[in-house]
Amino acid sequence: MKTFDPGKAYPLAVVALMASWAVAEPALPAGLGGAPALPAGLGGAPALPAGLGGAPALPVGLGAPAAEPAAAKSAPNRVLPESLAGFWEIRAGVRTQDDPHQKDASIGETRLQLRYDLPGDGAAFKLVTDFVYDPVADDDSVDLETGDGWLDLRQANVLLRPASFVDLKLGRQINTWGTGDQLFINDLFPKDWNSFFIGRDDEYLKAPSDALKAAFFSDVANLDVVYVPRFDADRGIDGRRISYWNAGLGRTAGRDAPMVADKPDEWFEDDEWSLRLFRDIGAYEVALYGYDGFWKSPGGSDPETGRALHPRLQALGASSRGPAAGGIFSAEGGWYRSADDDEGDDPYIRNSEIRGLVGFEREIVPDLTGGLQYYVEHMLDYDAYKASLPPGARAADELRQVATVRLTKLLMNQNLKLGLFLFYSPTDDDAYLRPNANYKIDDYWTVEIGGNVFLGKRGDTFFGQFEDANNLYASVRYGF
Repeated sequence: MKTFDPGKAYPLAVVALMASWAVAEPALPAGLGGAPALPAGLGGAPALPAGLGGAPALPVGLGAPAAEPAAAKSAPNRVLPESLAGFWEIRAGVRTQDDPHQKDASIGETRLQLRYDLPGDGAAFKLVTDFVYDPVADDDSVDLETGDGWLDLRQANVLLRPASFVDLKLGRQINTWGTGDQLFINDLFPKDWNSFFIGRDDEYLKAPSDALKAAFFSDVANLDVVYVPRFDADRGIDGRRISYWNAGLGRTAGRDAPMVADKPDEWFEDDEWSLRLFRDIGAYEVALYGYDGFWKSPGGSDPETGRALHPRLQALGASSRGPAAGGIFSAEGGWYRSADDDEGDDPYIRNSEIRGLVGFEREIVPDLTGGLQYYVEHMLDYDAYKASLPPGARAADELRQVATVRLTKLLMNQNLKLGLFLFYSPTDDDAYLRPNANYKIDDYWTVEIGGNVFLGKRGDTFFGQFEDANNLYASVRYGF
């Protein structure tokens, strides 16, 4: 495994230091209201969002309200129909480490997103489609499940309101719930980790599902039920864009040995159910969750074929989120039952786990928002797991811990946003940093620069395996 090269990562360090310096600067212009929205682990959530249980995939802001939307300002001069919107973007990135298994460029795409909304009292229709060209990808064939190719269908659904107490949404949609900020426990909807790690906009961490969602409302509690007739896996790291730790080879692999997974894909047989029961108690939103399906990222392997597997998974959980100490406090927990390895004695299938996190975010000083989280994964049946390992195999830790820090600063009348998100695992002894600067030139144009920095002492830890994926990126976007 290659060691981290400080010299080659120098540009990334400069970006991080710039963000940190701006945050600490004493007298800066007025601005900020919100903070934006990784993963905690590999099989399910390293996860993201601040409100995946009621809150969005990105943290909820605590400061001044956002400026008037650009669409409202430009409405008198609008040429396009009101129901049509979107953006055109160019985004480029380069690796700062030498990875013999990948191209030097991490991303080089141009993207056109078209969004069409047709509202209505009894029914509404939404279509969100991305047209993409990226020479870094080897193949432009369209695969709507993996998001590969020149077309990525983000949403295509109809919303029906058959009664005042129920909404039905049918079709391709993006769902999110839970309370974690880039850490997921009960949000077991698909994620796109490649997008996240190569520097696409945060919205692309959430991948779409082909599903039926039923939302029931009452004075006692609200209930969301999401049915996916065919399993939607994460768009995970498989070596085609980012190299990963290949346990079979005992080294990091990429395009030379892409991961091949046997994904459950039978309609109405390999299906998924997700449920959320939630209500407000005082100023707090509390929720209960249930899931029946499969590990979203591979949670096992076939020793005979070497292919990755998505074993059966069931989960139960709860969350709470509300005001405390001048900020927002959140807590979430979940029990993961690895149904194909109930006893924990199959070394080729991930054990059952208990996961939990606590978080707190608030405005530290005007225009500076901060957030902290502490996350744990506790492996169950650990003794059985250790006893089942082949001789000489290294055992995973019984307890994995991750701490996160988010800082967001708005400057120049909220047109410049500086952000830094840090993941650090004291048990794995690895880390991941996401520095970012976003500047809104006017109502239409936005420019952004950022980086993805991975650090680790070993190549087989979650963040450590991506050490050669360090990259810098920049983008220009025109919104309409």
